[in-house]
Amino acid sequence: MARQALILVEGDRTSGLLYVQAAKRLGLYPITLVADPARYDYLAAEQVETIRVATDDLDALIRECSGLRDTYDIAGITGFTDLDESVSATVVKLCRHFDLPGPNPASIERCCDKFAQRQLLADAGVPMPAYRLAANAAEVESSAAEIGLPVIIKPAVGSGSSGVRLCRNADEIAEHTTYLLGGKHIWRSSPRILVEEFAQGPFYSVEIMGNEVVGVVAVDFGAPPHFVFRNTTFPAPLRDDEHRHIADVSLSCLRALGLGWGPTNIELRWTKRGPVVIEVNPRLAGALEPQLVHLACGIDLITEHIKLVIGEEWDLRRRHSQTAAAWFLVPDRDGTLDWIDGDNRASAVPGVVEAKLYVESNTRIVRKGDYRDRIGHIVAVSPSLAQTEAILQRAVDLINWSMTSFPNLGEQEESATPSGNAPMKDRAH
Repeated sequence: MARQALILVEGDRTSGLLYVQAAKRLGLYPITLVADPARYDYLAAEQVETIRVATDDLDALIRECSGLRDTYDIAGITGFTDLDESVSATVVKLCRHFDLPGPNPASIERCCDKFAQRQLLADAGVPMPAYRLAANAAEVESSAAEIGLPVIIKPAVGSGSSGVRLCRNADEIAEHTTYLLGGKHIWRSSPRILVEEFAQGPFYSVEIMGNEVVGVVAVDFGAPPHFVFRNTTFPAPLRDDEHRHIADVSLSCLRALGLGWGPTNIELRWTKRGPVVIEVNPRLAGALEPQLVHLACGIDLITEHIKLVIGEEWDLRRRHSQTAAAWFLVPDRDGTLDWIDGDNRASAVPGVVEAKLYVESNTRIVRKGDYRDRIGHIVAVSPSLAQTEAILQRAVDLINWSMTSFPNLGEQEESATPSGNAPMKDRAH
């Protein structure tokens, strides 16, 4: 009998390894199809069978999978990436070709286009920020004037907050539009820009499996104008009525977009008019949220997703109730990272589950204003929010680094108290 294989298209820095490990626990043989294996260090570390292929080429993926079927019984196909949201749409088409479980390809494609997504949500009456689509600098400028400052300017297709910026005046609008359209931003489709109202209020990430809201994660960001996750906490400190309101709005998004198979992540802000939807992602969240859910209530979203992918029944029963949180380490300037340490000390703090650094000493740091700016993370769990935050703060304070600014950016500076060690914010609203 042929060995059952799980095909993983591309990878992910935070959850890719967890998918590989979960597949093995389920008795599956994970095989990764990836454009650049060097992007994901766990592939070599775990000796994952890896095939280099253009993952944006559906025909090439079909050929590789057809060849693998000569040796393996392909139980399921899924995929993810922290680089290109369109991988999700390609994977769904691949599942359809081989008659394997998966969501509706049209629904996934509509979600990957943020403008198309916005239109469908608006038609369904889902609360959202005001928005306009622009193709050039003049249209961006006029759209911002119609909406009113400040505005969010971002690509209509993309992920990981790449190219997303808060613009508070005309100069910032012109600067960011030039960045997006001037050749510095990598477009994976025709350049189209969304100009959106800046919805203000606490930010939440809703984790959904199928049609069930598993829970809500509270999110804090680093300093504007960019939106780099700094701190995530599950469960979010919400009243029961607030949680119900967020869940109702989230489920209305699924109905509007034709979703409801597998994982969905919905990002929203609690504004003066209640929950306002920022974005719907037809996948698991990528900032450690699945790990926090697992730690806090015992639901392993990654394992349950794989079960669905291979046609088995999932189990979303809660097994315990704790509070888990993650803190991301983010430099406050560009420069050379002279040294960084403290991860071992942080790992030893009672209640810390993981303290991981993504970089080594003597690394050149050039911030991008998105998920790539993170240089490490710490995860903690305990029976209460206050205790978890105290554990996390103690561990964060043990991480130190020194950075020398690039000479052309002014005087050289040293920092042994990085921005990653800033006090955690009050999320009350």
